Amino acid sequence: MTTLDERPAGLDEAARAALFGDARTANTFAPTPVTDEQLAQVWELARWAPTAANLQPARVLYVRTPEAKARLVPLLSDTNRDRAAGAPVTAVLALDERFHDAIPTVAPFMTGMQPVLEQDAAMRAGMGSYSAALQAGYFILAVRALGLAAGPMAGFDREAVDAEFFAGTTWRSHLVVNIGYPGVDAYRPRLPRLAPHDVVRYV
Repeated sequence: MTTLDERPAGLDEAARAALFGDARTANTFAPTPVTDEQLAQVWELARWAPTAANLQPARVLYVRTPEAKARLVPLLSDTNRDRAAGAPVTAVLALDERFHDAIPTVAPFMTGMQPVLEQDAAMRAGMGSYSAALQAGYFILAVRALGLAAGPMAGFDREAVDAEFFAGTTWRSHLVVNIGYPGVDAYRPRLPRLAPHDVVRYV
């Protein structure tokens, strides 16, 4: 049991700024390489964040070789191709449609949910897409936490990406994220955010 004295300290102001206040989507990237060890660290951070019933439906494909980039870039929307081509790594975030097969491993306390999800495709899709979206957010924060820049992009041909990279699997793409160090003019001016009084209520 955690006592009051054992509660983790909050992040300092610089760390909070790096994750949230000062962070923006990167549109250009420096040629500085990103190592496989760094990419492994990104997922090592992201994988601990919560998902519904701990079901963890997200999967990640790191596209980092010139040959793999040449397969991916044409499948992106016109405005995203140069961004991905210039990034050292582009992660394809996917949802495993058979995520419920792992219930005995990740949620042994609720194995009765496995046949329910097997039979109810709508419930499975809802739970999976919700948690995979959460994990995409965690993934972007993990990239930033390691001092890297993230450039998430939803503009791509999902069916084509799935056919090219996930044929014969149960993975289905839903977001691509460029990863690297920011390049020249990487960031556009900060866009406005809604005022707290418009979106937050207290009762």
